[in-house]
Amino acid sequence: MKHWALAAGVALALTATATTPALAGSAGSTGSAGSTASTGSSGSAAHGAAPVSGAVYFRHGRSGIEVLTHRGGWTGGLTVGGESFAGQFAVAPGGRKVAWIDDRNRLRVTSAPATGTNRVTDKVIARNAAYGGPCLTPAWTADGKRIAYPVKGTAEAMTVAVVGADGRGRLDAGKTLGPCHLTWSADGRTLAGYAGDTDGVHLLDTRGRVSHRAPGIRLANHVESLSPDGRRVVVNAIGANAPGGDGSWPLSFTPSIHDTRTGAKVAIPVRGRLLGARYLSDGRLAVRVKGTAANTIVVLSRSGREVQRVTEPARAKNLGLLWVIG
Repeated sequence: MKHWALAAGVALALTATATTPALAGSAGSTGSAGSTASTGSSGSAAHGAAPVSGAVYFRHGRSGIEVLTHRGGWTGGLTVGGESFAGQFAVAPGGRKVAWIDDRNRLRVTSAPATGTNRVTDKVIARNAAYGGPCLTPAWTADGKRIAYPVKGTAEAMTVAVVGADGRGRLDAGKTLGPCHLTWSADGRTLAGYAGDTDGVHLLDTRGRVSHRAPGIRLANHVESLSPDGRRVVVNAIGANAPGGDGSWPLSFTPSIHDTRTGAKVAIPVRGRLLGARYLSDGRLAVRVKGTAANTIVVLSRSGREVQRVTEPARAKNLGLLWVIG
């Protein structure tokens, strides 16, 4: 059975499972790390790595998508899109900038006020973005300097463009059959996304401008992150009879990790009900675990060893996690 992730009005399926082989040997992780706020933590960070100190979250509001950051306390509150917003957005590392696509096919960047001011700024940085499918989201590089986004057109394989966050240096990165929920590896080379009909995940080499399907993933309706070298991908894998969803960014999902070369499924050695997982730019993996009063972020080293636990604030329990700061 095929699913069409761009059809509006269907609830996003959150029914995939994450199991088997082994996280050990995982080569790295991406700047697209799932978020957690840090209201209490235990353990220590990996040697030489900064401990997780906060997180970036989002929620759907009447005025669009609201982005909230917790780092010792709540900050931010950037809102983009408006009431009828399709949900095509991505938040920069740290949570102070949001890239989003409006109904005039414009890629915009909304920025939090600079220190000492209270003025939110908004700038159009490209005018040829694909609008209308919630899953057609832009993606930030790990350094927050560049943004990838799907270009409007009618071809089955969509062109992906890359532009500086200031609107300069636009270039075509190639075409892909997986333009949905794009995510970038921290080394800046690989973009991953799922197909609009949920039929597989595709990897785009932005240097060679060549795309190929990732093995081992039959159906998926969300791509969360890549390891820094692009060797591991975190997805929401779905079964043949599961609803595909409308392609909106999920508030939570059951993470599944796959080796992008062999297709092997990689075990996540964390107990409990998992609500998501994201690679950090230094190779650690942040896993979100459901709690009664508050959720927990469990941070794993590149070898799969637990190095830190962070209790999220209770207010974040039903928020979507976008970045882990650390």
